[in-house]
Amino acid sequence: MALLSGGARRARDEESTRDRTVLLNQFLLSGVTLVVTVVALLLGEVVRPSSHIIGVALIYLGAVAAVLVPWTRLPHWAAGILPIVDIVAIACLRESAPTAGLGLLWMFPAMWIASVYGFIGVIGATGAITAMLVLLTALDPAARLSASLFLLPILVAALGVLVAIYTRRSHVQRELLEKQSAYLAQSVDRARRQEAVVTEVLDAVDFGVTRITRSGDLVLTNEAHARLQGSSTWSGEEIPAFAADGTTRLDRDEAPLARARRGETFENELVWYGMPGEGRRALIVTARRLTDIDGTPAGAIVISRDVTNEEQALRAREDLVASVSHELRTPLTSIVGYLELALDAPDLSPQTRRDLEVAERNAGRLLELVADILVISASSRQGVRLLVHPERVDLSLILAAAIESIEPRAAERHITIDASDVHPASATVDPHRIRQVVDNLLSNAVKYNHDGGVVRAGLRSDGTHVWITVVDDGPGISVDEQPHLFERFFRSDSVRNSTTHGSGLGLAISRDIVHAHNGEIFVNTRPGAGAAFTVRLPITFQEETR
Repeated sequence: MALLSGGARRARDEESTRDRTVLLNQFLLSGVTLVVTVVALLLGEVVRPSSHIIGVALIYLGAVAAVLVPWTRLPHWAAGILPIVDIVAIACLRESAPTAGLGLLWMFPAMWIASVYGFIGVIGATGAITAMLVLLTALDPAARLSASLFLLPILVAALGVLVAIYTRRSHVQRELLEKQSAYLAQSVDRARRQEAVVTEVLDAVDFGVTRITRSGDLVLTNEAHARLQGSSTWSGEEIPAFAADGTTRLDRDEAPLARARRGETFENELVWYGMPGEGRRALIVTARRLTDIDGTPAGAIVISRDVTNEEQALRAREDLVASVSHELRTPLTSIVGYLELALDAPDLSPQTRRDLEVAERNAGRLLELVADILVISASSRQGVRLLVHPERVDLSLILAAAIESIEPRAAERHITIDASDVHPASATVDPHRIRQVVDNLLSNAVKYNHDGGVVRAGLRSDGTHVWITVVDDGPGISVDEQPHLFERFFRSDSVRNSTTHGSGLGLAISRDIVHAHNGEIFVNTRPGAGAAFTVRLPITFQEETR
């Protein structure tokens, strides 16, 4: 359909162009004839007035015909009648004033014929003009051969060729432009259809999408984003925004969209909108930068997803676990205490003592699990960071006490603990919390090591930070499992399928404690090469404030 309409439009354009060309050529020739006639009469060049009148009359009759005749309704060849009449009329004018040079007017019909009929028209026009020259020379007894008889047809032919070439080139350029225009129209139509599809898809999804230009302007939002804005203005002006803990108020410049417009990028950040209570909404927001094909910045895209129900369910679960764990700790503490008293009795039989020791170990393990769950719950309620009570301590003493505590368990499996790399180093930390971290790392190094292995503990200072390292020569950790090591309740497949007990909370608790001290914890491991855990803590504790 596009090709047919383009062909019909091209045909209409050609007919309209031919119609305009007829009018323009005839009126231009009529105007020049009028000027030449006046000049020839004033100079007395007209020697045969009757021939002159006939020539002028034919030209002006042609002008009237150019206006009145519907050339677009006639066959293509019909328009060639006018220039033929003009050639005859100019012959009459030249015959009326042989010395006035009126033969140059043949240039007008020659150019018109060349522009419409091409090189064939050039040959026809040149032949007709030459025949007229020969006829006029033959009919005039006083005429004689001169160079003008040969030069005029040559000039007419040369001018006609130039016009034909120019016209052909113009047609080719016009066809090229029409093809490019049609291709551009198809591209625009295709782009509009694709835009409509993208818009429909974006409006169908249940997460918000916002496109930001390089200058920070918003150019695209979907319906889901508008729904989310119903509970949030994204700028914090009308509805207050809070951090992931739900209690820390965010300033307007700290809102996700404001940060994205400044050029920041972030991944899966949880933001609460609205005051605590009914009606507040939790959004997971991600901002990523975009680049053009040439690598230059092209703005950003912000994705938001409503996770209110998930967050509320997660908090309800944590509250339930914390409540149950708190209720279990008191009776478990009592059970452990009474088991210790029972084991102190001197008259126990060996079998009874073994049974009580098994019960004490399992009760102690259960009490440790409850304590870990309570720590995790406290961390969640306080917005990831735990409350710490720092004081100036020598960390080497903490490591020595932790090593002394774990040595009996290591000795049962013939595991050697090497503390030769532990050097005195002081820092402002919470000694109880850092002891938890060291205990967890040493416990994991012994628990997941092979019998007869070696665990190396280290402590050093560089003047700004202290570095605690715990290295084992166990089986190591697979690459796929390493990103999940510090997640709560995570246990690798190999551990779950073994008899090694654990809750999957130790490393998560250690991470939260280290972060509460503004430090970092990371691991270097690979399968079959053991694992090296490193804790970096600042020597001087500085509490972070918003």
